[in-house]
Amino acid sequence: MQITKTRIRMVQLLSWIWAVGYALTVTLSLTNASAYAHEVSPAVADLSYQDGVVTLDIEMALEGFLARIDLSAVTDTNESGSAARYDQLRALEGPELAAEFKRFWPLMAPRLRFSSDGTPLTPELRKVSVPGIGNLDLPRLSEIRVTAVLPADARNVDIGWDREFGALVLRQVGVESPYEAYLPAGTSSGPFLVAGGGELGTWETFARYIAVGFEHIVPKGLDHILFVLALFFLSPTLRTLLWQVSAFTLAHTVTLAAGVTGLVSVPGEIVEPIIAASIVFVAVENTLSSGLSRWRPIIVFVFGLLHGLGFASVLQEFGLPADRLVSALVGFNVGVELGQLAVIACAFTLVGSEMCIRDSGRPF
Repeated sequence: MQITKTRIRMVQLLSWIWAVGYALTVTLSLTNASAYAHEVSPAVADLSYQDGVVTLDIEMALEGFLARIDLSAVTDTNESGSAARYDQLRALEGPELAAEFKRFWPLMAPRLRFSSDGTPLTPELRKVSVPGIGNLDLPRLSEIRVTAVLPADARNVDIGWDREFGALVLRQVGVESPYEAYLPAGTSSGPFLVAGGGELGTWETFARYIAVGFEHIVPKGLDHILFVLALFFLSPTLRTLLWQVSAFTLAHTVTLAAGVTGLVSVPGEIVEPIIAASIVFVAVENTLSSGLSRWRPIIVFVFGLLHGLGFASVLQEFGLPADRLVSALVGFNVGVELGQLAVIACAFTLVGSEMCIRDSGRPF
């Protein structure tokens, strides 16, 4: 029994050290604005159709593509072995980077999956627009224009690209009832009408954004994973977890909705350090507390409000379908909850059975 309790304390201590280390890393990276230059965000493509030609105007950080970084596997280009190459490309003048991309295009084109009614289309690069170097501490978003000629009488188009290129936000413009979707890395849109009327239904939008929410927690949400683990390490008993997770879920749901709809807006430079501090706070409290206190759910609720703003910033990067806002928002939130449950399930499988022997604290 004593050995088991000692192991529990060791797990808590290690989680506390891990949390503090993460918080320091976040704080230091945020004091150095160059960290933002390496964040990986999905490319955003606006699709239009005229006279048998489909046109995609894609806003993207060309440096990540040219550095051959697997954008589906990292949230920050510094996590890649090609980080130095990325920085070299980021320092190039606009015309130089555009020339680099034009040379890269023959390698990229075969990895774009364009088709119409089952017939493969040939994408052609028409334009590359690259801003000047600007502030190296910020990401540089360039724009490329790609066109493809549809077969005669074609009505549908299917758009996608290789997994290594990361996620893609696809938005149809200039038509009624446009198709709008977030395409996770390696997936395609599926056929939709080029003349409009192909917008995703409520349930399809809901299902797609479940995947987006889950992915934001596992594997990309290290900060949220650490916070959920800190809640778990207080005690894995159902009662203790239920109080904490319920408070956290209610809070981040409120601010997620408020942030996405524009009712609340707080800069990431403020939110992210506080989220890091919240991880440290609950981890330290775990080592000092013998169980669930009266104030713990309230504290978790307050921190949950901040985490919700973090979730909202993710969705605001690429927007939500205006006609399916509620289903997308609810789907994303469900995905987040499933991700949190997956983290708790893994933690319980590893150490929960032994931790359950400990008294979870006095009831309310």
